[in-house]
Amino acid sequence: MLRRHTLLFLGGGFLLPAWAWAAPPPLWLAQLYRPGLPLADYWVSEKYDGVRGYWDGKALITRGGERIPAPAWFTQGWPETPMDGELWAGRGRFSHAQSTTAPSRQLPPDDSAWRAMRYMVFDLPAHQGTFDERLPALQTVVASIHQPWVQAVPQQRVATDAQLQAWMQRVVRGGGEGLMLHKGSAPYRSGRSDDLLKLKPFEDAEAQVLSHVPGKGRHAGQMGALWVQTPTGLQFRLGSGFTDADRRAPPAIGSWVTYRFRGRHDSGLPRFASFVRVREDMPPR
Repeated sequence: MLRRHTLLFLGGGFLLPAWAWAAPPPLWLAQLYRPGLPLADYWVSEKYDGVRGYWDGKALITRGGERIPAPAWFTQGWPETPMDGELWAGRGRFSHAQSTTAPSRQLPPDDSAWRAMRYMVFDLPAHQGTFDERLPALQTVVASIHQPWVQAVPQQRVATDAQLQAWMQRVVRGGGEGLMLHKGSAPYRSGRSDDLLKLKPFEDAEAQVLSHVPGKGRHAGQMGALWVQTPTGLQFRLGSGFTDADRRAPPAIGSWVTYRFRGRHDSGLPRFASFVRVREDMPPR
């Protein structure tokens, strides 16, 4: 017998059943690292360029609250303990991670694509202790799962800013994105603070597409730029970083995109903003 479900509309013409959505999880978010902070207080790990995956004890969900359609075998036997981590396909393979985990693309999930995925666990959101206390508990939880694709993110201490910067450069040269710093004395809490930091050779952020600006000259008849809005309400024109294919088939209005930039103007707007990619793990509002 067919089951009837309420359907929800996504940008790009996709329909998902209502059960595929959940409330956005209260994630711990990172500030930018600044030299001069007491590094002895922090654990440091590689920043994995994948899709944030929050295990709520029953299902994997994105930071926007969409259910990630992982195959049953991928999460079989996982504990009811919530876990926070990154669904990662390896350095330089963000597109594989995004296309594999996107709720709007993989119904049913592609087993062969999921075989290349790993769940890199970096925290236990429901644990009441500090990160120093959560870290051994996390390692115990991951070890109890007995699945090679579920791994605890390696953490280590760094003594000086010079050592931190050298490590970051090695990661980037190897195709990685950067580093993350967890304050050892900090509880898990939602929002941004200096308890969680990220260090990368550039800054990036997300914005929502409001409209397409028609192209001129050699881009006539195509998209020339995007008019976008940040989560704080700032609006600006994003006109560089696009391939010809991007301009022929631009990101959908309402979708979210990642852009790279170098510093900010006094107004708060980004300087030298350049398009990086569409964020399919962030649902349209």
